[in-house]
Amino acid sequence: MERSIGGYHQDELGDWVAELVCGHNQHVRHRPPFQLRPWVLTEAERMTRMGTPLDCPLCDRAGLPEATRLVRSSPDWNEDTMPKGLLRAHRLAAGTWGRIVVKEGRLFFRMAGDPPLEAELAQSTPVQAIPPEVEHEVRLAGPVRFSIDFLAVDRSESSGAASPPNTTGARTPHDEGGDRACWAGVLCPECGAVTADGYHRPGCSADPSGGGDETGAARRRRSSPDS
Repeated sequence: MERSIGGYHQDELGDWVAELVCGHNQHVRHRPPFQLRPWVLTEAERMTRMGTPLDCPLCDRAGLPEATRLVRSSPDWNEDTMPKGLLRAHRLAAGTWGRIVVKEGRLFFRMAGDPPLEAELAQSTPVQAIPPEVEHEVRLAGPVRFSIDFLAVDRSESSGAASPPNTTGARTPHDEGGDRACWAGVLCPECGAVTADGYHRPGCSADPSGGGDETGAARRRRSSPDS
């Protein structure tokens, strides 16, 4: 998978490291005659390479980078309550990682790639990271209980060196949450419920209707003159 360069820092040996927008790092050394990258030696040349795509093997393997922070988590879902969109191919937005955590039962995960990544999530291997902007889906294997964490790429504490400002014009990690199937942007921060249809858990202070125990659609039906 190709990921754009979003910044740079130097490692403990003074070698330059490209900070990719996915959160992973990749050395961009200039060591003639085998590694020829004279552009990395000057700040002006490094800046001209901002936004240049590099192949990221760690994204191919769905390796969660350290440069992420937890934004929010979904409620626990089971085979009946999970959003059905998770069973169809969908993707997360740029700068947003996912992390499936299976707590009971089994769940099959598939991610597009060359070759595709497939995994069975159960008690022995309950966690699966999901890279940004890559089609993926899950498949049921019987009764299951799981949740999904949503993480933003954030280098504020992961690197000891400052990075140049973002001059690529790319979206920041907080702009979007990805496809609605992943529900990153429609989870209530107070009660954790998926609020796409107006639902909040009972007693939730963020529920504008004060109901908290039924969907917005149900409330509309109840208040309709024809009902």
